[in-house]
Amino acid sequence: MNLTHFLKNLIKEDGFVLIDANQKEYIIGKPNKINPIKIRLLDKSLHYKLLFLPELYFGEAYADGSLVIENGTLTEFLNIAMKNIGRSEINSFSKIIKKIKGTYRYFTNFNLAYKSKKNVAHHYDISEKLYDLFLDNNRQYSCAYFKKDTDSLETAQNNKIDHIIKKLNLKPNQKVLDIGSGWGTLAIEIAKKSSCEVLGVTLSKNQLEYSNKKVKEFNLENQVRFKLMDYRELNEKFDRIVSVGMFEHVGRKFYKTYFNTVSKLLDNDDGVALIHTIGSIDPPRDPHPWISKYIFPGGYTPSLSEIIGPIEKSRLIISDMEVLRMHYSHTLRHWKERFLGRKEEVLTMFDEKFFRMWEFYLAGCEMAFKWGDQVVYQFQLTKNYSSTPVTRDYIYQ
Repeated sequence: MNLTHFLKNLIKEDGFVLIDANQKEYIIGKPNKINPIKIRLLDKSLHYKLLFLPELYFGEAYADGSLVIENGTLTEFLNIAMKNIGRSEINSFSKIIKKIKGTYRYFTNFNLAYKSKKNVAHHYDISEKLYDLFLDNNRQYSCAYFKKDTDSLETAQNNKIDHIIKKLNLKPNQKVLDIGSGWGTLAIEIAKKSSCEVLGVTLSKNQLEYSNKKVKEFNLENQVRFKLMDYRELNEKFDRIVSVGMFEHVGRKFYKTYFNTVSKLLDNDDGVALIHTIGSIDPPRDPHPWISKYIFPGGYTPSLSEIIGPIEKSRLIISDMEVLRMHYSHTLRHWKERFLGRKEEVLTMFDEKFFRMWEFYLAGCEMAFKWGDQVVYQFQLTKNYSSTPVTRDYIYQ
């Protein structure tokens, strides 16, 4: 099987023109006849690399400039590709190679405390200015909640906070733990909207410094604290526990530890935890090779079946579960558009390769949530049936 034969079998709806490194043109699918998108390969090694493991080598080639998109954007091409691929395996070669690599990663995916800290620093401690270019005003780096398609990013992120706070069903003067507190927005908003005492833990030095600065700006030093520590080091009880966008970095080998720790830290009588994580609607599969290598080392988006078992064994009760569909695709679209619109500023901090790499990260993830297997799960966990109301009305009041 050669590359063009593989692509012609794969792309049935819409299409593009492939120009290989020998300058030969091939019609793939049913491209626009007037001004079709063109994929130009400048390196002959891509003829076989894109056949054997396109999930890795397409992103690498786009970032280093050996693959060029003409008459269209990266997003437009990925939309065509992902619409045709959907949730299926791309090809048998890719599946075999990913199985081999995935087996290795499974036995080496031990996100011990020191490794977790290193993985976090790889992504979150690169530059504060970078995140200010595309995140909302409060630096929320997780899925927003779009009540309407016309919601701005800022509105949708505020919707997300309100949605989570309502699910926590807070009561006055409770102790709240935020595991993976990021830049501190959720913890601060919980404190502002309640009389609760909040502790946020993070492994990022940059995020810790920013969070402490924001606490002082809002005069919340007596209500909100942030610590640079691993959640596994905690040993005190909390009435409420929340964790947004952190579970993806726990590592498969530590799911049992994670939920056992949540159970240990959660108050026995009235405790409520809210875990918000990216996940897959498909059975367990290997991490995306390009994302693992360049964006989130040690990261993994679990299948539902991988989450439920450890929750059950921890003796926690799933009192509510919600699947957020398309919300992260919309969020990523906003981030990507802002990022692309600030290209000149990005290039004052990083080179062209970094810019193209992050464009691929944002656009690729946008399409994964639009056409692929990616969703966001929200689990509300308790230790007894009466910790939350028996209907969901309170969430929407």
